[in-house]
Amino acid sequence: MLFLEFGVPLQTMKVRRLIFTITAIIFSVSLHAQYYIQCEDTCNHIHGLDMSHYQGDVWWETVGANSKMYYVYLKASEGGDNIDRRYLENITLARRYGLKVGSYHCYRPPRPQAEQVRNFRTQCRPQDQDLVPMVDIETTGGLGRRELCDSLHKFLYLLERTYHQKPLIYTYESFYNNYLTNQLNGYKLFIAKYNNTAPVLRDGRDIFAWQYTSKGRINGVSGYVDKSRLMGRHSMREIRYRH
Repeated sequence: MLFLEFGVPLQTMKVRRLIFTITAIIFSVSLHAQYYIQCEDTCNHIHGLDMSHYQGDVWWETVGANSKMYYVYLKASEGGDNIDRRYLENITLARRYGLKVGSYHCYRPPRPQAEQVRNFRTQCRPQDQDLVPMVDIETTGGLGRRELCDSLHKFLYLLERTYHQKPLIYTYESFYNNYLTNQLNGYKLFIAKYNNTAPVLRDGRDIFAWQYTSKGRINGVSGYVDKSRLMGRHSMREIRYRH
């Protein structure tokens, strides 16, 4: 066995150096991830959250005290008969502690459009809203592109007739590019893409907001939260609920 001048085996020194190198790499990656997830700490964009019952118990007073988070979209319903069990509690407390709130429905193409609008309407009361409704579409439900778009347009027509507001459309970059290009002119787009490169849509459409992570952290929530920010020169005034 070889020894260095301080009596430490050479093999031990090599192991220590390896451990140090691995630790340094992990620390560097961790810092990069934290910077990416905590974008709001280093920029001037308008940031917000997307939350539902998946976050469990939320300390809304603590969340509301975070001056970097301006808005939150809360899941209200899904399909024809699924409602978010935390919605009423979440929207009441989020508003109480200063966040601008909006509500969203997870659209399920196979279900009748009128049934889904009624389901959303039982939860999403106009008097509780600061922001226009949002429609989350992430699945085809087995429909082809033309059928999917026809189904979505019928739902949007009924939703707009009910609320007299033009909703935001939320989806992933890849889903939009595969199924929704050139189909949603006139609607503001809320696009999810979870890396450090802003989404780009195949039809060149402008993006209102970018959901940049599903693994954000914020005081007041024990698990992960979805975080987003407005793009370009867009402002919250554009999606204010008109009572």
